Amino acid sequence: MKMSNKCYDILKWIALVALDALGLLYSTLATVWGLPYGDEVMKTCAAVSLCLGTLIGVSSVQYKKTLDKGTITSINNEDEHE
Repeated sequence: MKMSNKCYDILKWIALVALDALGLLYSTLATVWGLPYGDEVMKTCAAVSLCLGTLIGVSSVQYKKTLDKGTITSINNEDEHE
């Protein structure tokens, strides 16, 4: 699946920053205000963040491999034409 750079950047920000921050915020407020499921919400946010970050990382590695193959192919093709 190919995604735009904007989509990639947004998903990366969600995985690296937003989910962890929201989980910690809710957990802290749950302790202060007696809200339910503070630990559960924090652990869920952390798990989703980890999963999303891993998928983004795998996607990034595959994308870089594709770029490397394209570069190698184009260099090899130039050699053949000379």
